[in-house]
Amino acid sequence: MAGKSAGQVGLDDMLARVSALRDEIERSDLPLDLESTREAARERAALLDQLDDHVIPRLASMDAPLLAVVGGSTGAGKSTLINSILRREVSRSGVLRPTTTSPVLIHHPDDAPWFRDGRVLPSLARVTGGDADPQPGTVRLQASESLPPGMAILDAPDIDSVVSANRELAVQLLAAADLWLFVTTAARYADAIPWRLLRQASDRGTAVAIVLDRVDRPGAAEVRSHLVEMLRGQGMGTAPVFTVPEADLDDQGLVPEEDIARIRGWLTALAGDQKARSIIVRQTLEGALRSLEGRLESLVGATRAQRDEVAGLVKVVYDAYDRAEEGVTEGMKDGQLLRGEVLARWQEFVGTGEFFRKVEKGVARVRDRVTASVRGPEPTAELDEALQTGVSALLLAEADTAAATVARTWRGTEAGPVVLDEHPELARSSRGIEEEVERLVRDWQGDVLDIVRAEGANRRTNARVAAYGVNGIGLFLMLVSFAHTGGVLVAPEVAIAGGTTALAQKVLEAVFGDQAVREMAKKARQLLLERVDALFTAERERYTAVTGELTVSEARIRRLQKAVAAVEEGLR
Repeated sequence: MAGKSAGQVGLDDMLARVSALRDEIERSDLPLDLESTREAARERAALLDQLDDHVIPRLASMDAPLLAVVGGSTGAGKSTLINSILRREVSRSGVLRPTTTSPVLIHHPDDAPWFRDGRVLPSLARVTGGDADPQPGTVRLQASESLPPGMAILDAPDIDSVVSANRELAVQLLAAADLWLFVTTAARYADAIPWRLLRQASDRGTAVAIVLDRVDRPGAAEVRSHLVEMLRGQGMGTAPVFTVPEADLDDQGLVPEEDIARIRGWLTALAGDQKARSIIVRQTLEGALRSLEGRLESLVGATRAQRDEVAGLVKVVYDAYDRAEEGVTEGMKDGQLLRGEVLARWQEFVGTGEFFRKVEKGVARVRDRVTASVRGPEPTAELDEALQTGVSALLLAEADTAAATVARTWRGTEAGPVVLDEHPELARSSRGIEEEVERLVRDWQGDVLDIVRAEGANRRTNARVAAYGVNGIGLFLMLVSFAHTGGVLVAPEVAIAGGTTALAQKVLEAVFGDQAVREMAKKARQLLLERVDALFTAERERYTAVTGELTVSEARIRRLQKAVAAVEEGLR
């Protein structure tokens, strides 16, 4: 910092703090367009505009010309007033509304470098030349020797323009001002829209001067007195008030010079008085800096609100798919998979003849039968297909129920409909889930066959397995897995399944023994649940991938608060 004054060192430090805050505000976006946080989102955009357009450029160049922004309501005569002050047309005026659609920045030729490079209003492209057609997103630079060096005047669009983009630009430009020159008329000085902006300017410490335009001469004193009284009520009693009487314009469309002389003289004197300009510049700059903490409270609150909304959406997803997994677990235990088509195909397999009656006589005779050299009957493909269809239907039903639950619950929140409108695919299970479930069940059936092969690895057991075939024993194990609780087949399950698993379990016990059957059934259920967990995890991640992009971290909020505190500390 060698060679810099203490004041400049302080400005450099504040510039660094404000720039850091500006970057944190930009990072602290509100990803969801919610009604409850919409005003905070607008305030965030306004903050970024003011920091970019005024605060940061001004901190970087305290000796730059003072920027006076002329604003007001439709038909207040802003452009005519500016032209009259400069005694030439630099801003177009007329009866068509809106007249000013693109801002015009008038400056002395010597001050052109301050405005040519985008130091202020960086979001607006520069155009030059008085005949240039106004284009959206541009500011026209107009050099004029009628304006003294040290001051620039910006003619802004109407604050109540019928064009929303013009209204938004007008508010942005007023926030970029060192001095707001507010132009109103005797008929409209009490309108609500300008007073909302005037109160905002007062709250933020912005320097303001008022021009009461087109006032009848007989009533001018009374109107001016009432306006001054209103200003005092808003804490703006020290704001200069200039009255411009109603008068016929001259051949050039200008207000007579004697009627404009007072305000013209004030602006000329201000432009030539560096100390006075510095006081206004510092007043507005310090007011803007001191207003940051209060203005950012709404952004912090809105950020937290959106974070909580997203967290609520995520919880709904996890709850729904947790219940879906519980539903699959219950469906494996309560015998529902062994009803209907599976039961019919099983009864076709065992029949009602000699085979079924011999099995019912007891485990000992079954064991004798399955250990005989005669090969047992092979289960039918229809039974295997029915079981596969039943398991697939259970998984699909639980997955679809979970997706429907998420969509229904989300639509009852503020954030949910916004996300679903953007991602309508989240209102249902993923495309292709049917094929995924069928593949899962086939893979699980392969797992069960691997269990059978591993358990029947020794020669004696292998011979018993061969009597029914690996596929047949595997199918018996699948059936037992769906109604086998703690190794004991309880009476209600037997009744539900119509004896399906009772017979299958007796066959398995005859081949492997009681303990082995319990372990095999447990492992088969566990392997299926692991695959179901992977399926539901993939389904859940469709939602969390979206909500993850919308999640705002607490760390981000802390960084924003820390950056605000740093600016506040720099002001002390």
